Amino acid sequence: MKSLIRRLTVLCFLMLAMVVRAEAQEHPDRVVQPDVPQGKVTSGQFNDSKVYPGTKRDFSVYVPAQYKADEPAALMVFMDGGGYSNTKGGFRVPIVFDNLIHQKKMPVTIAVFVNPGTVAATAPGAKDRSNRSFEYDSMGDRYASFMVDEFLPVALKGLNVTSDPAKRAVCGISSSGICAFTLAWEKPDQFGKVLSHIGSFTNIRGGWAYPGLVRKSKDKPKAIKVYLQDGREDLNNLHGNWPLGNQDLAAALQFAGYKYKLEMTAGGHSGQFGGELLPDALKWLWDDKAESTNIPIVETKPAWEPHPDAVAKEGVPKGTVEQMPEWESKVFAGTIRDWSVYVPAQYKSDKPAALMVFQDGEGMKNVTGRWRVPTVFDNLIARGDMPPTIAVFINPGHDKSKPREKGRHSNRGFEYDSLGDRYVRFLLEEIIPEVRKKYAISDDPELHAIGGSSSGAICAFTAAWERTDFFRKVYSSVGSFTNLRGGNVYPSLVRKTEPKPIRVYMADTSGDVDNAFGSWPWANQQMASALKYAGYDVRFDWAEGYAHNADFGGAKFPEAMKWLWRKETPTPVLDTKGDLGGDLTLLNLLIRGEFWQPVAEGLGFADALCADKSGNVFFCDMKAPSIVRIGTDGTRKEIAKESVSGLEFSSDGSVLYGCQGTKSRVISINIATGEVKVVAEGVKPNDLAVTSDGFILITETGASQVTRINPKTGEKQAVDTGISKPNGIALSNDGGTLAVSDYGGASTWTFRVNAGAVLDAKMPTMPMRLAIDPKGEFKFNEPPPYVTSSRGDGMAVDKAGRFYVTSDLGVQVFDPTGRPCGVLPKVDKDQPLTTCILAGPDHSTLYIAHGTKIYRRKLTVEKPK
Repeated sequence: MKSLIRRLTVLCFLMLAMVVRAEAQEHPDRVVQPDVPQGKVTSGQFNDSKVYPGTKRDFSVYVPAQYKADEPAALMVFMDGGGYSNTKGGFRVPIVFDNLIHQKKMPVTIAVFVNPGTVAATAPGAKDRSNRSFEYDSMGDRYASFMVDEFLPVALKGLNVTSDPAKRAVCGISSSGICAFTLAWEKPDQFGKVLSHIGSFTNIRGGWAYPGLVRKSKDKPKAIKVYLQDGREDLNNLHGNWPLGNQDLAAALQFAGYKYKLEMTAGGHSGQFGGELLPDALKWLWDDKAESTNIPIVETKPAWEPHPDAVAKEGVPKGTVEQMPEWESKVFAGTIRDWSVYVPAQYKSDKPAALMVFQDGEGMKNVTGRWRVPTVFDNLIARGDMPPTIAVFINPGHDKSKPREKGRHSNRGFEYDSLGDRYVRFLLEEIIPEVRKKYAISDDPELHAIGGSSSGAICAFTAAWERTDFFRKVYSSVGSFTNLRGGNVYPSLVRKTEPKPIRVYMADTSGDVDNAFGSWPWANQQMASALKYAGYDVRFDWAEGYAHNADFGGAKFPEAMKWLWRKETPTPVLDTKGDLGGDLTLLNLLIRGEFWQPVAEGLGFADALCADKSGNVFFCDMKAPSIVRIGTDGTRKEIAKESVSGLEFSSDGSVLYGCQGTKSRVISINIATGEVKVVAEGVKPNDLAVTSDGFILITETGASQVTRINPKTGEKQAVDTGISKPNGIALSNDGGTLAVSDYGGASTWTFRVNAGAVLDAKMPTMPMRLAIDPKGEFKFNEPPPYVTSSRGDGMAVDKAGRFYVTSDLGVQVFDPTGRPCGVLPKVDKDQPLTTCILAGPDHSTLYIAHGTKIYRRKLTVEKPK
């Protein structure tokens, strides 16, 4: 016992000594110094934004003691300003500015500290809604317009501030860190310096795209200087991997020739280390002679020897490789290609074989090259490390009208780097049926693999991503998950799409390519991190050095095949500790082993889902016509023989309101008797919501307006116009926010609901994911061609406040602030998805109206404690 007390006493003294030492080592520029003039901070509130209508925000302005009204001062704007202006907090900007300005380590600089906007609730029982994410995480010039055109003229009134962008800086932390970068990126004529602490260069609202955009600016870089700080243990969550995102952006800045500095520190998602380094960061930022970070890319050429399983062995049965007739494609019209098929010695026509497709097949089948697939397959199949597998080696297409010259007239980039289902359709509609004419191939997708290197690798992943019903295994070496044709989006899609049953092997090296299209090393690390976070069965082999070649991947290929074809199926390991309090990842929403189950089939056209307080479901078969109730016990009962496109209960639950656009009216239905009454006429309603004070809000899609109806009088009035094709409509749980989907646009809009169902504070806060347009033009070094309309349709809200918006891609899920949580893909891509509702006894089962069927799926809607 005495020994324990002595150890505890020593530990206490050590901890005390650490605290004293930490205080003693406090950066002197973060501490008030004697004889240093102190600036003055004044506070205000800005409530008059047209860019962000209905918002209010606090701000403050620091004016240094050295400021002179006849000499223009430099400017630095801090988003999340309250944290930066606090002289007892982590950053203590006024104190640091006092000291550095006094030392002449930075110019006489006015600081503006501005907080994000808040939409104040006015409806009884409603809560204020933060506008932070919409303002800070969104791409584009919206926040820049607010800052330059609206806010700064008010905040700086009466102050003399320079217009020279080289003397105007912006700073932020986390989401406001990427916001600072966006400000300068959009307005380099206004801001020439950026300071980002733990910046959210992730997919909260599309920020993942910045490295690609920066690289494309190499020929005309913007006149901005960038300081990035992040913690090596920063977040890894549904939005992305913060350390990788910051390092990926840094690599892009270096490639494009920007002045930048990267500080990777200890710690996670906090301002501690950014605050401690703030004086040094500001000195670097304001020093025009300060040197940039330079991270060298080192290629190496290690000695290469084939893996033992890549060497032919005596006594091992050898398969055959058959050269197939030259193939002219219909999917890729005007192209021809060579291809061949490997058939293992163990193949028997009465036992369907496994299948593996290899892009860039000529190199893969070469038994003296790096891959040596036939030899590796011979050895692994003979030993039982993989099943008897037919391999298809297929080369990229070639313009049949042009001579075959190496590197010319090839269709490789278009076929391999493009996103979408075109290439996999080519395989499934043309090549694999041809193989099946001669050989028996298993129908089990778990026995179908696809692989490649570089562009052939991302092509393999795309094929499995698009058609998991056929391919379940992917091999990737030095994969081009970069912006050759938009493939840099994949890590973000993986994190925010319902996990697919794909097993993925990846290999890459630090010496891989870094060019105008991306950093292969960072892109592969981003991809591997995303797959791991989302619970995929993934293995990522990494090595230092090497280059963009087959040396490392080829050496690892036999081990990769053994891992890829192993029989055990591991249980997904989900690690969501990086999700912050407000994050609502799909991984916690979905229940393992729960899938979509049909509850009504053979319908004409399903629509108008709603639920009562007990969790019973109501829907309409519009072609019958029939309105049907499905009880929590599964029993079905017809309520009325009416066709409606939207249903919702009155605020007291006594009747159902229904939208009948074809009859230009809104009706009420008595559930007990089926009696139908007209509530309002002369409208073309699509969907509806009912406010707590009893008003009906309808979307009139053709008129591009939202209309308010008083059910007591039938009086109607337009309360919003301008949304392209307003369709679905839903209220937040507290009734203070209305969301309206746009069938013809790319956003779902939100409004503040005031007394009497008066709407204001209109903003496009929910960015909808768009489908790839298969008829669009797939351009080199450009994102894929997306459709312009999400076809946003019916909506629902769960107990945690998530919004569920049906669309052409599936059910898109958003958190209460409008941040995308992810997408649940359509069950049947050929059927329309029109609406959804949360129902069941605990309102935790999601029902969807999906063409001729109604499906349901059990979820965990309440956030784990």
